[in-house]
Amino acid sequence: MTAVLEVEDLTVRFYTEEGVVTAVDGLSYRIEAGETFGVVGESGAGKSVAALSVLGLIDSPGRIEGGEVRFEGEDLLSMDESELRSVRGDEVGTVFQDARAALNPVYTVGEQIAETIEHHLGYPPSAARDRAIRLLDRVGIADAETRYSDYPHEFSGGMCQRAAIAMALSCDPELIVADEPTTALDVTVEARILDLLAELADEFDVAVQLVTHDLGVIAGTCDRAMVMYAGEAVETAPIEELYYDPKHPYTAGLMSAIPRVGDDDDRLPTIPGTMPDPIDPPPGCRFHPRCPFAEEACTRTDPALVDPETGEAATLDDDRAAACLEYTEGLSGGLDYSVEVAGGTGEHVEKTIDERDEGGPDE
Repeated sequence: MTAVLEVEDLTVRFYTEEGVVTAVDGLSYRIEAGETFGVVGESGAGKSVAALSVLGLIDSPGRIEGGEVRFEGEDLLSMDESELRSVRGDEVGTVFQDARAALNPVYTVGEQIAETIEHHLGYPPSAARDRAIRLLDRVGIADAETRYSDYPHEFSGGMCQRAAIAMALSCDPELIVADEPTTALDVTVEARILDLLAELADEFDVAVQLVTHDLGVIAGTCDRAMVMYAGEAVETAPIEELYYDPKHPYTAGLMSAIPRVGDDDDRLPTIPGTMPDPIDPPPGCRFHPRCPFAEEACTRTDPALVDPETGEAATLDDDRAAACLEYTEGLSGGLDYSVEVAGGTGEHVEKTIDERDEGGPDE
């Protein structure tokens, strides 16, 4: 397949009064034409910063300090602002976390969609209006011709998100970057929006980079996924392999924390500790202070993404990669967790992690 987006060795830093925050550190991934690629991890993992960096939307005090972002072979980071603006909204659409905040409150919803169509596609106003109404109808806005003239405050949260998806699709893009598009929505509306996004991505044959903190979201939506932790990619895999055979302890920990219907446990399993301070990350593997399998070597060596079968350095062309010393140096105790799968992808996937001792890695 042809890669529509290739991100290679991307590094983004924020220069704050407290110190330098490395929000994204040497990140590399690719997205194929027409596929949905999930980016998942806890808050603070660097997911949104990576997504915004694709279109150069990092404001001061942030700086993109290294790497390449190639869209259909052209490096977006080498473009000036005028060239980037011709790509944004046209060839690459964006759906932000808070659609209501992303919409301009002084213009009607329909006008904002039509303006995008006029600017990028050169449609006359009447044709742009007609296209905007058709798109609003396609994303499920009832009585679209009337609602075209409504302002964002007259739309519900779910309707605003549908309008944002319509705007992202308005110029027939090759890629949509969806940055946690269902964060502010309740679970029933979230499910409908995700179903709509998946349906439209297939209908319009558009690639999607879906950013989320919820593994359940990517289960039934994505083709492949990348797990991020503390600014780095720790695992990439086709979605079924990620669920059935996770190669990184952090991925397994996220799986174990998924709520399960009918579970009799009093408390959900959790990953102990918190995301490390991005100004002063721990030495070695950044996950080692929270990892039940960490050994002395993990405190000294920051593992690179490798093929878990061969231990060789992963490339952009590899679908399967993990960043753990188990696959290069070999941990003396190995990774001692098991996987129990009930149903297919998108249904309950249970992880059981057996720590070597009750004290965890620090002991």
